[in-house]
Amino acid sequence: MTNPGGSYVKVHFRLEIEADWPPASVESLWAIDQGDGTVQLDNIPWFVRGIACGDIVATEPDEEGVRWAGGVVRRSENCTMRLIVFRDGGSGAARQSVINAFQELGVDGEGIERFGMVALDVPPTADLAKVQRLLNHGVAEEWWDMEEGCITAQWRAASAG
Repeated sequence: MTNPGGSYVKVHFRLEIEADWPPASVESLWAIDQGDGTVQLDNIPWFVRGIACGDIVATEPDEEGVRWAGGVVRRSENCTMRLIVFRDGGSGAARQSVINAFQELGVDGEGIERFGMVALDVPPTADLAKVQRLLNHGVAEEWWDMEEGCITAQWRAASAG
């Protein structure tokens, strides 16, 4: 995504921890300040559920100026998928091969070494059925485990088809 003139800010999301996951109580994401108390997310969320890159989110600064996320004002229609990569112990090469495979389907991704994870940003323009087949194939082959961090009606319709 490109910066349409707004400045980059960090927006903080409070996380609910269950069974020691996620490994933090707050996740901070980069976002583009829209100048009206909202931001457009410019990161793929690692742990926050129900949001995706490109979403417009209301924010509320605290007394120290830290911007805390409120509700989603407008959805980007992107989906967020998270994978824990098992192949080669989630090595950098294994994570990169996963990212490369999804990039061929029009999906952006990034990896994080600490958890052997890959986060995927699936735009509505991607072939959602092909993305889902690859995701499910990787789970069946035990290459990774998957979590749907944020899905859309379009995603659900593709999986029903």
